[in-house]
Amino acid sequence: MAKPETHGPDSLSMANEDYLESIYRIMAEQDAFDEGIRSVDVAEQLEVSKASVNKAISTLKEHGMVEQTRYGRVTLTGRGREYGKDVWHRHRTLRMFLVKGLGVDEKTADEEACQMEHALSADTMRRWCEYLETQGLTVE
Repeated sequence: MAKPETHGPDSLSMANEDYLESIYRIMAEQDAFDEGIRSVDVAEQLEVSKASVNKAISTLKEHGMVEQTRYGRVTLTGRGREYGKDVWHRHRTLRMFLVKGLGVDEKTADEEACQMEHALSADTMRRWCEYLETQGLTVE
């Protein structure tokens, strides 16, 4: 069975979506969309090596999702920012549903939301969000 399209024809692998989500999250937390972030911050958040982050950044650059300055600061392109924001929204929505809707503990919900966020099509996710809104469950 073919995997449903989650983000269109330029979809990234699950791992690269995780890196993009991490970059987006760090930029949002640090209010660093203009100046960018250090790749070491991504390595620390994801608990991976800096070499792994550098490899992912190269792939994300090839897909037009990030740019990197001569001094190593990573910034998101417009496409990268939207894609990263979407993955982070999916994660938070799924985690919230698992915790508030089903009573799953926070740690398990976070781990499982990370897996689920990559598997749902954009249409399914949109429908799920609409349903959750009717139930009074929305992402904070």
